[in-house]
Amino acid sequence: MSDAIVDVAAALFAEHGIRAVSADRVLEAAGYSKVTFYRHFPSKDALVVAYLEGELARVRTLLDDAAAAGGPGSTTEVAAALTEEMCRPHFRGCPFINAAAEYPDPEHPVRRVVSDFRSLMTGAIAGWVRARGAADPERLAEQIMMLRDGALVAGYLSSEPGLVARELAGSLDALLAAAGVRDAV
Repeated sequence: MSDAIVDVAAALFAEHGIRAVSADRVLEAAGYSKVTFYRHFPSKDALVVAYLEGELARVRTLLDDAAAAGGPGSTTEVAAALTEEMCRPHFRGCPFINAAAEYPDPEHPVRRVVSDFRSLMTGAIAGWVRARGAADPERLAEQIMMLRDGALVAGYLSSEPGLVARELAGSLDALLAAAGVRDAV
């Protein structure tokens, strides 16, 4: 039942923004009572944390699956993985970037999940570039995350997200080549 509430909330948050969606609106759309909601979530913020933790678990699974398959082999594959979502219909931006914009306090539980996501991503990227000979993999991973963040925002704003994905691949190639990373395609 709590998963069903989170699923409905995720769709509403993606479409309208987190702050614009009340707990009552989630409950109405999900067909549950306030008693049921508060049995699972002590507050709307707890629901937002559960939503982002679900997104984080999904990303972790994608990264684990990619690592088990030998990891991405080319910068084109990395760029595709970083921007896969923005090429889907009705893309509304990165849920973590959106949440960070709506919760400015870095100590807020929502922002802690955002931080966990960024740590997971930069760690995975640092491992990928380290294996390809990057001299400063942590710095390069931060730079790649900046490219990713910009591309996701551009993908949300653009009428051509596929073009943004291609431009990200080109920018990523240039950044990796400048850093001396092997196998920059």
